[in-house]
Formats: sequence, structure tokens, C-alpha cells
Amino acid sequence: MKIKRVLLGTLAVLTGNKLRSGLTILGIVIGVAAVIAMLSVGQGAQDSITSAISSIGTNLLFVSSGSGARFAGGGGSVTVQVRNIRALTLADAQALLDPFQAPAIQAVAPIIQAGNITAAANGQTTTTTVYGVTTNYFSMRDEQVAEGAVFSDQELNLHSRVVDIGPDLATTLFGRTTNLTGQTIRINSQTFTIIGVLQSKGGSALGSSDNQAIIPITTARDRVIQRKANFVDMIYVQATSAKSVTDASAQISNIMRSRHHVAVGAEDFSIFNQQDLANTASSIIGVLTIFLGGIAAISLLVGGIGIMNIMLVSVTERTREIGLRKAVGARNRDIMIQFLIESLFLSLLGGIMGILLGWLIALLIGQIASASGTSLTPAVSLNAVLLATLFSAAVGLFFGIYPARRAARLEPVEALRSE
Repeated sequence: MKIKRVLLGTLAVLTGNKLRSGLTILGIVIGVAAVIAMLSVGQGAQDSITSAISSIGTNLLFVSSGSGARFAGGGGSVTVQVRNIRALTLADAQALLDPFQAPAIQAVAPIIQAGNITAAANGQTTTTTVYGVTTNYFSMRDEQVAEGAVFSDQELNLHSRVVDIGPDLATTLFGRTTNLTGQTIRINSQTFTIIGVLQSKGGSALGSSDNQAIIPITTARDRVIQRKANFVDMIYVQATSAKSVTDASAQISNIMRSRHHVAVGAEDFSIFNQQDLANTASSIIGVLTIFLGGIAAISLLVGGIGIMNIMLVSVTERTREIGLRKAVGARNRDIMIQFLIESLFLSLLGGIMGILLGWLIALLIGQIASASGTSLTPAVSLNAVLLATLFSAAVGLFFGIYPARRAARLEPVEALRSE
């Protein structure tokens, strides 16, 4: 049996009833498109989060209260099972600067923060995230100013009401990002003087870094983000180099256990580095992507059932044809291969169309995300395309076997008798 003849026969059968063939592969098209779109969006979100975390720096560590983990900064937060909560303090941060106990630590920046804080100026009102920080924070987070300057140690010690604002906040309140130094802004009904406008960092899957107000931690604690005693939300720690991150983490653990009087394994604090955060975020996104992709793949099974149904109908309609072919010498294997190829052709054609549709959907989602200011670029990977193609082919073969076997088992005499 020549392959060319089989393929020509397949094309003749499928094009003979275009509407039925089109409706048959529709389920496969939708299923493959959904899988491609979900995997692409998931990969894009994973890349965005990894990029955002990597931009923080490879030699940074984050110390938070509780034995779980909470990442704060960059306009968002990620929380993972926190227990044994005990607040961190400014004294904890100061202790980490001891050169004898922590030689691998270069700088420390305690922060307090609060989201959805009301900010008003120039007759406009909005909400923003306020960070109370020390001067080390700016260099550790690589915060640069497009205009003006960041606040100084003197302004920190004097509890000055000065603020550095992000470009999005500046645009919302003033309609511009220039000539704002010296202007005033009210944060939680407290008047602050703008001394600098930060350079744009853009949005990410963790949130926007441009809608923020950064003020001295002393002022934040007294006037905006009130905290009891000297409690802080998180401590940023900068190791002397990327290679010394492990040593710095061990030194932080020793100092914190000693200060909090806890044993190994009973820590009431967590230490995360950039790679830990990236791995955690990627793991969460990966699970969600697989979950959504699995749901989308259900439609592929529905499409496969549609193929099996139409192939069974085709066997019934072509009973006399099958009997005639067997009468002139066609073997059971030849009949079975003919129907399997028809089923496989339907599924592969649907898979190819689904890949193109999925790519267009992913592109549309990327455009919508870009228009809304979210840094999300869906990535259609070769693995996703291969997975969708192989899966659609497997569906075609699996659901085509029963109709093909049924056709191959027809007796020539009985088949020729059918009307």
C-alpha cells in the first residue's frame, strides 16, 4: 500500500465534507490554543518575576520575622507560611553590622512599609506604597534619581519631612516628573517636601516600583507608618560579594539566634537571598501554569472524542467501500492504516491551527499587559509547541484506533450487502 495513495485518499475523504471536517478539528484547535496560551503566559510571568528579583542584586539577603518567608519591595510582596512571629528591631539591624561577628556583611538597611497610603498634592489624591528606610537603602536597591537627590543622614537623624517619589506617583499628582523639587505633598495628612524624583524602573509581576514614596525611617515611624518601639518589617543585608552570600547568611543566623535566644531549628526569623526568592516565585508560577495547562488540555480530550465519533460515522457511511476494497485484495492492515491516517491528519491539522491561534492569543495578552503597564511578555517556547503537537497527534491516534479496528474487522461479504 503506497503512502502517496493513502494520503491522496485521505485528502479526498476529508475535503469531500469540509464542514464536518472543520467542526471535528475545532475541539483540537481550541484545546491546543488554550494549552499554548496558558504555558506562554506562565513562562512570561516566570521570566518577569525572575528578572525583577534578579535586578535587586545577587549579593542581597532579606531578613524577615517569622520562620516562613516574606519578600517586600518593588511595589509588591510574596508571602510563604509565616509562624513563630517575633518582630525585628533596629537593634537587630545594628547588631548585624558588627565587623567581628559578621565580616561578610557590608551594609544593612532596615525598612518599614505600608501600602494603600493616601497621597495628595496639586488637587489630586491617590494611594501609594510608602517605605521608611535608611540612606543605605538607595544604594542597595540601586535607586537613582532623575531629578533632585535622595535624603541625607542628617535629614534622617533630624526626622525631616522629606520624600523621594516614584515617577508614576509624580505623574498622577502633578502631571509631570520634572521641576518638582521643592514642591509639597501630603502623605497621610502629613506635609512632606519633595527633594527628588526617582528614575523609572517599570512594572513587573511583583508590582510597580514607580508608584512609591520613600521617606526617612525615623519620620515614617513617628508620623506615617507608626510602629511600636523600634520594630521594623524587614532588614536588607548586603554581603561583601556574591561569593560571600552563604557566609553572610550563616553569620546573620548566628547573630539573630543569639539576640532572640532561640536554638537551631526553632528560629523566629527567615533569611532569603535573591536565588531563594526566584526559586520560590518560579515554583509557585510553575504549579499554577501546570494547573491551568491541565485544565486547558481537557478540551483536547473532548476534541479527541469528537474525532472518534466522526470516524465511527465515517466507518458506517463507507461500509460498502471497505467491503469493495477488501474484495479486491486490501488487507485488514491497509484498512486500519487508512482510517488511522485520517484520524491523525485531523488531529495534526487541528494542532497546527491551534498553535497559531495560541500564539495570537499570547501576543494579544502581551499587548493588553503592556497597555496596562504590566511587564509581562508571554513566551511561546519550542517545548510548548512540541508538547502540544505530540499531544494532539497522540489524541488522534488514541481515539482513531477503535474506529480503524472496527473498519478493518468488517467482513467483505457483509460489507458489500450493506445499503
